[in-house]
Amino acid sequence: MIVAMQDQATDEQITTVIERMVELGFNVHRTTGEAQTILAGVGTPAHFEVTEFQVLPGVHQAYRISSPYKLAGRGFRPEGTRITFPNGVVVGGEEVVVMSGPCSVESRDQIRLSAKQVAAAGCQFLRGGAYKPRSSPYSFQGMGLEGLKIMREAADEYGLLVITEVMEISQIEPMLEYIDCFQVGARNMQNFNLLRELGNVRKPVLMKRGIAATIEEVLLSAEYILSGGNYDLMLCERGIRTFETYTRNTYDISAIPVLKKLTHLPVLGDPSHGVGKREFVPAMALASVAAGADGLLMEMHPNPDKAMSDGAQSLFPEQLNQLMAKLHQLAPVVDRKLAPAVVPAHA
Repeated sequence: MIVAMQDQATDEQITTVIERMVELGFNVHRTTGEAQTILAGVGTPAHFEVTEFQVLPGVHQAYRISSPYKLAGRGFRPEGTRITFPNGVVVGGEEVVVMSGPCSVESRDQIRLSAKQVAAAGCQFLRGGAYKPRSSPYSFQGMGLEGLKIMREAADEYGLLVITEVMEISQIEPMLEYIDCFQVGARNMQNFNLLRELGNVRKPVLMKRGIAATIEEVLLSAEYILSGGNYDLMLCERGIRTFETYTRNTYDISAIPVLKKLTHLPVLGDPSHGVGKREFVPAMALASVAAGADGLLMEMHPNPDKAMSDGAQSLFPEQLNQLMAKLHQLAPVVDRKLAPAVVPAHA
């Protein structure tokens, strides 16, 4: 059930409604927007009358939720979720953010050069894998904790935020010191134990769509994180597995506007994994923004031909520069603009 309070509802009226919802057996999640307070009741009480809440003092509207995802649905935050990072970067607002960098952390020199090129292109986040989930156990698995330290060092030097993938619960605690945003990869979208733990963390999370997940399954996975009280969550379309084999995956552009309609959460696009071939990445990145994406997650490597993973889908630095110039031209056409480059604190 959703209870939308009146603009002028008092704290006492809000508390009364919460107490009644708890009494009935609801787990109540409260969110305060610019205009009003929204109370989301999660659970399955044996019996309740929604009209009881419609007449309570301070209540503007109360209604049942028919969808299985209560907190991820747009009704929980009709105005949309905006995630503000410590340096002022906002995801989910008017500005489109860009996260870029290599697939894997390979060395200090490689990451430092990547950070320099990503910052020069005007991006806000440095992406890169310190822990790498690979299909083969014999493939490069990442540098682990040392890789996290290298990323943090390079990102701080060039004024960037750090986003990297978390693969298991035991990695959460050591990662907190070095990152600004957790990334849940496609393989872990339905790792519900991991999602529950990330719900208890007060640090933003970007969750990718699984390779065969429906839209509803994506939103139900998001519900695991939101139900723990972590509302700083972003979703990411990264392509799904279909019968087509020419590209690595089938990049589902339609998922972006559909998710924007169904959920209040910011939605990003990952065209690199979506198609798996760098020649098609710029077109899909532009299409993502045109479809309403709040940001892009793309792979760029200083020397893709020598990358230890995903070189074929990684942009050359000059390709990233050219794409960013086109994005600056496109964004105003869809009433958006690109987020400004972040200036390093020591600059």
